[in-house]
This record gives sequence, C-alpha cells and structure tokens, in this order.
Amino acid sequence: MDPHISIRLATIEDIFSIQYIAFSTWPIAYSAILSQEQLDYMLELFYNENSLKEQMKSGHTFLIAEFNQEAIGFASYNLIAEHTYKLQKIYVLPTIQQKGSGKVLLLEVIDRVKALGAKKLQLNVNRHNKALLFYEKMGFVIIKEDDIDLGHDFYMNDYVMEKDL
Repeated sequence: MDPHISIRLATIEDIFSIQYIAFSTWPIAYSAILSQEQLDYMLELFYNENSLKEQMKSGHTFLIAEFNQEAIGFASYNLIAEHTYKLQKIYVLPTIQQKGSGKVLLLEVIDRVKALGAKKLQLNVNRHNKALLFYEKMGFVIIKEDDIDLGHDFYMNDYVMEKDL
C-alpha cells in the first residue's frame, strides 16, 4: 500500500467530502454514458445529505481514502446475504485516478469484508463504464445484467459482478 494513502471509517462529518468527490467524479465517469439530466438526478438521489445519512444509518459502511490528510476517494459496502457483501460505491478524484489509489481502496474493502466472514463481494457497474476493465483485473466476473428503474424514465443498465474471496 502507498504509505501516503490512509483509509479510515467515514462519519457523518465526512458527508461533504463524499459529496465533493462524487460531484467531481461523476461528470467525468458518466458524461459519455448518461444524459446531463440523468446525471443530475442520480447525484441528487444518491448523494444528498439525507440520503447519505440514511445509508450510513442503515448499515452501509463508508471508508475515506486520504492522501496527505486530504480526502481523495471513498467507498461504501454492506451485507446483502449470508457471507456476501456488496460494494455500493467506490470513487477516487479524477486527478488521482490510475495511480493505484482505487486499487488500495478496493483491497481495503476486501480485507474488511473478509474479516467479517464474507465469501463473496458483489458490485454493479454500468455496462458501458470503463471501470469494468478495472474490476475484471481485480478478479471480478460478470454474473448477470441488471436494469434498475430509478423513476422519471431513468434506468441504470448494469452488470452485476462478483469476486470469490
């Protein structure tokens, strides 16, 4: 692990940092895949303060990755079935991407869920997202397609991927 990257549990006080990272990352990650209208809708749906607080209260564990004591990324995960956890979110600031910080963050999630007894880790990724290649390199395989209705005629067209731990 890069000695300059530290990872810690997030708290309610980290919501602004999570929002900043999401709002900085999503337009770059999804502008070629989603309309601006859908992008704005999803950011508001998933990253408004009340939504993030509710996710934290309902069992989603959030981690913050820091470089030189500044938040550069975050991840969240939760238990979805016996011995199976789901990586709900993982984002790293665009200026830091492709330098290993996402891998460090994902490996930390894997270590933490394994310590909790996980045998599998699942995630959803948009079928057209270049992050698919990252997840494949990290040992995830596609197990199915999932089209999730978000309302307002918006859908997430994802692959569900899984890694045996």
